[in-house]
Amino acid sequence: MGFHSFESPYDWSRIDPYRRRAEQCPGGLVDLSVGSPVDPVPRSVRDALAAASDDGQARGYPKTAGDGSLRQAAADWFRRRRGVDLNALGADLVPTVGSKEAVALMASLLHLGPGDRVVQPTVSYPTYAIGTQLAGAQVTTVDDPTDTASWVNQPGVRAIWVNSPGNPSGRIIDRAGLAKIVRAARSIGATVLSDECYALLDWSGPAQVGQDVQITASPCILEPQVCGGDASGILCLYSMSKQSNMAGYRAALVAGDAHLVEAMTAYRKQVGLIVPGPVQRAMRAALEDGDAVKAQRDIYARRLHALAEGLRSYGYDAVMPQGGLYIWAQARSGDCWADMADLSRMGILASPGEFYGDGHYLRFSSTITDEQLELALGRLRSAA
Repeated sequence: MGFHSFESPYDWSRIDPYRRRAEQCPGGLVDLSVGSPVDPVPRSVRDALAAASDDGQARGYPKTAGDGSLRQAAADWFRRRRGVDLNALGADLVPTVGSKEAVALMASLLHLGPGDRVVQPTVSYPTYAIGTQLAGAQVTTVDDPTDTASWVNQPGVRAIWVNSPGNPSGRIIDRAGLAKIVRAARSIGATVLSDECYALLDWSGPAQVGQDVQITASPCILEPQVCGGDASGILCLYSMSKQSNMAGYRAALVAGDAHLVEAMTAYRKQVGLIVPGPVQRAMRAALEDGDAVKAQRDIYARRLHALAEGLRSYGYDAVMPQGGLYIWAQARSGDCWADMADLSRMGILASPGEFYGDGHYLRFSSTITDEQLELALGRLRSAA
């Protein structure tokens, strides 16, 4: 496994001029550009981390495949939250140092290289393309992966990235669409890579906030009605960053095809890509604390509704996403950079859609404090 060179549109230095301009606005910058959590890590997670900070999990080398308690908690979580029995599927799992490293290394860990194609949505998280390039494989973009005719007959397709709920669009792919992707991939011997890190942030139901609203999840690629009760050729990625504000912990999971997971785990062990023992304990707590997830869901749902309303007041065609943390809105001017300049003059920084594959859009994140949100809403309404 060797790394090849890569090109990325995801160059944050390009937004520095807009950031500097926004910082000069009276009241300062409101940063809606990055999806980095700002709310407290759940008490249960912090307590678990502290308790494990000087036990055997901290003093000794951690297990690459995850300690038994984490593996059981993850299996229970898949069964409880996603309707997936990993044992019945013959599936395996491995914790990863955040989901980004798993995404970036996936093509390399699957031994893809020159002559191989990896399919991904045209509008998507930039690290999919970077990981493909690092392996030396070819990036193939399609507008909609559920339109399997757009990629299934292309030569050399070895893997397909799926992201539901999607970043930046928030789109959720239904079970029929996921099953169609799985069938097409299996027909050509390709692996389905399903990034589901926003799975518990599903806003597609009739109500998103309230005491009686239950935690709902978007469809999982490993559900029996999607995968046919067989995990072969499928890997599902999930992260603690979004549901539990644990981006700084670097805590995520990959589950699915046992043969693929076993091979990945062997490589990870040799290069030291291992989640620290205390973090594994914190991951277990996060997976088990449904009350904290429910509380955080309510916060994000409320912020997204308010943000969409505020953007509409300024002329954006902004709607509540089906899932995830972001409002994906068409640029008022038709060009994301012109809108970036306009917003920066009122002290607001968004993320340019060009970074995600479409320069006619902008991404607005709900990962800001309530105080910052109110400041942004006031500026948008005043400028309308």
